[in-house]
Amino acid sequence: MRRVTGFAIAAAAAAVSAPLAAQNVAITNATLATGDGSEPVENATVVVQNGKIVAAGPGVAAPAGMAVIDGTGKWVTPGLFAAMTQLGLYDVDGVPNSNDSSGGRSIFSAALDVTTALNPASQHVSVTRGGGITRASVFVGPSSAIFGGQGAVVDLGADPNMVMRPRAFQVVTLGESGGRIAGGTRLAAQAAFRNALQEAQTAVGKTDRPADALLNRPDALALVPVVRGEQPLYVAVERAADIRSVLALRNDFPKLDLVIVGASEGWMVASELAAAKVPVIAHALDDLPTSFEDLAATQSNVGRMVRAGVKVAVGGLTGGTGDQARNSKQFAGNLVALNKLPGATGLTWGQALATISSVPAEIAGFGGKAGVLKPGAVGDVVLWDGDPLELASAPVKVFIDGVEQPTDNHQTKLRERYRDLDTSQLPKAYEW
Repeated sequence: MRRVTGFAIAAAAAAVSAPLAAQNVAITNATLATGDGSEPVENATVVVQNGKIVAAGPGVAAPAGMAVIDGTGKWVTPGLFAAMTQLGLYDVDGVPNSNDSSGGRSIFSAALDVTTALNPASQHVSVTRGGGITRASVFVGPSSAIFGGQGAVVDLGADPNMVMRPRAFQVVTLGESGGRIAGGTRLAAQAAFRNALQEAQTAVGKTDRPADALLNRPDALALVPVVRGEQPLYVAVERAADIRSVLALRNDFPKLDLVIVGASEGWMVASELAAAKVPVIAHALDDLPTSFEDLAATQSNVGRMVRAGVKVAVGGLTGGTGDQARNSKQFAGNLVALNKLPGATGLTWGQALATISSVPAEIAGFGGKAGVLKPGAVGDVVLWDGDPLELASAPVKVFIDGVEQPTDNHQTKLRERYRDLDTSQLPKAYEW
């Protein structure tokens, strides 16, 4: 067995932390998808300069003297944006000591800050980056209380500075999950939730907590930006009745900046969500009920909400073989394929790409700045060997902030190692 020395560890750390320079580059002759919901166009050019998009579209000329990549036969898109992930929070999710995806039995909940546990060197980050995803929102799952804590928006660049925006949103779970945590019923979860918001309203400027306060001071203070509308509140609910209860919160807390997460039955209240201008982060293809709160789940859920005018991002891909963030393009492609099924409601190609690029970026507070190929946006560009929403297509090059990123990872290295390994090199355990 190869021994890992202290020098090797130091060298690996240095490789991760070494700064990479932004490149001025133009990708020409490619099929271009801007990510804003429009359909792709052929024979287009993208120009990246000083880490930003400066031009994108057909008829754009590469500036003189700039490095040019010929995209003939290839597709170019913005870097994809993965909504509601747990990237960088675990190495092996089945090993508790390496898994920081929840607060465990902590006495704190809303005060938990995901940035304190992020690991940019996680293999999950590099694997996801190799799949064309360049930005993500990362959350802590609620465990001992209905509040999970403060999530962050990150980039997946191969450097140690992955946090774009700390304390970007607060997470709370209601419905069946929240009821189970709060004491066994939705009634308990709703009472705990409303009490927490009320205590947050009275926590500012006070050094002492009331004798009957249920929240500790750090948790109460962490919720102050939420009740003021300064920090989005991501509420995990599935059934239509629970979504309506969340929307009704604005009657008592009018400044809440709400985002619904899950919404398996969102199509049933799509007009109400659209009227309230509350966006949704949904799983793409939930259709088989796994509990009583998603009995009306349908693969047409996302398509029906989008048709009603709801801003919908595909997200919540947190782990497992088929449930990884890098598979978001496959789910988006399936939403396009739904249009071929009689009675189903899918999305156009451009709409589907937007659910994994510009829309999640906009929900995260980076509208027009990430997830799009438009002047002024970050220089996140992915060159694909084919239609990115087709299962067999893969990234050829990935740029983040104009910096070309490595696309290799532990998985690709193992693939190459065993692609043509001579049988004489196999350990004795493999001999028959």
